[in-house]
Amino acid sequence: MTAADLISFARGAPSLDIVDIAGLTEAATRAFETDPAGITGYGSGLGYLPLREWIAGKHGVDTGQVLVTNGSMQADAFLFGHLVSAGDDVVTEAPTYDRTLGVLVDMGAKVHHVPVRPDGLDVEELRRLLASGVRPVLVHVIPNFQNPSGATLSLANRRTLLELAVEYGFTVFEDDPYAEIRFSGERLPTMLSLDTDGVVVHASSFTKTVCPGVRVGYLVGPADMIAAIGNRAVSTYITPGLVAQGIVHQFCISGAIDRSVRTVCDALAHRCRLLAEALRTHLPGARFTEPAGGYFLWVDLPDGARADAVFEAAAARGVAVVKGTDFVLGGGKHSLRLAYSAVTDDRIEEGVRRLADAVASVTASRI
Repeated sequence: MTAADLISFARGAPSLDIVDIAGLTEAATRAFETDPAGITGYGSGLGYLPLREWIAGKHGVDTGQVLVTNGSMQADAFLFGHLVSAGDDVVTEAPTYDRTLGVLVDMGAKVHHVPVRPDGLDVEELRRLLASGVRPVLVHVIPNFQNPSGATLSLANRRTLLELAVEYGFTVFEDDPYAEIRFSGERLPTMLSLDTDGVVVHASSFTKTVCPGVRVGYLVGPADMIAAIGNRAVSTYITPGLVAQGIVHQFCISGAIDRSVRTVCDALAHRCRLLAEALRTHLPGARFTEPAGGYFLWVDLPDGARADAVFEAAAARGVAVVKGTDFVLGGGKHSLRLAYSAVTDDRIEEGVRRLADAVASVTASRI
């Protein structure tokens, strides 16, 4: 089987056909024409100032509260390096983004999982954890179309989480790269916008709305914290990639970002529906909740099939998936994450057919 035959539900990236190549080309030209010195030289460790100003306007904050980095994972790493030390208690969702989880584990943090429900983080379970004496320095949540579960944190739960943060003195890390990719329902306010006590640090990225290759992410938080993290950034790379940030700035101020979001939303909404329909048809024993946005669908496998065995059997059939065990410490053994963002419409059903065949082969071998 050749690489062209592979159907990958593994990576949360848009397929090339929904990336606005023409808009990015035009934005790049304008960036070099309008500010060649600003994007080709050294600049502030906090990022490209015009883009920081645009982000600040989007979130209704001062520019001094914005740090723009080389992708949101670097923003995460800077925040964790600022707040978390080995042995510190940190709370994450279960399941949660595998790379975030890996960074925290590698840092030596003591990770406490709190389950994700259809309305997001189980805040009552978090309340019980806090009441037991656990004192996290940080609670990490992906509030919109969570990676990997697809769940969205309800407005009531957002408010409760903020109240708990004030009561118990922890930072809420609102990791929010998927908020713009909504297929249905009303947009919910960010916790950053609801925060009156300075307990929220917000992160996002242009990976899901522009393209992964620009590698532009950002943090928004209290100005003193952003300044301190900015000093760490200067020591790390002097200045981030200003060419990419200049291109993203031009893409945003031209309005191309709005067109790109509509294109991605329309395409992914359709792909999500096709994936859900194919799963119901070919894997009727699987359990999942169809998300209202984002890039991912979390599937609990039928008949107790093990994710590691299905992963291998699917790979042999030319289908790439991600095991649930990557997203939960000690859990996820019977679950998969399926990303529908990079699979074009004409290949989704075939991919699920192959996956269903893989599941059938695994369950048959157990009889």
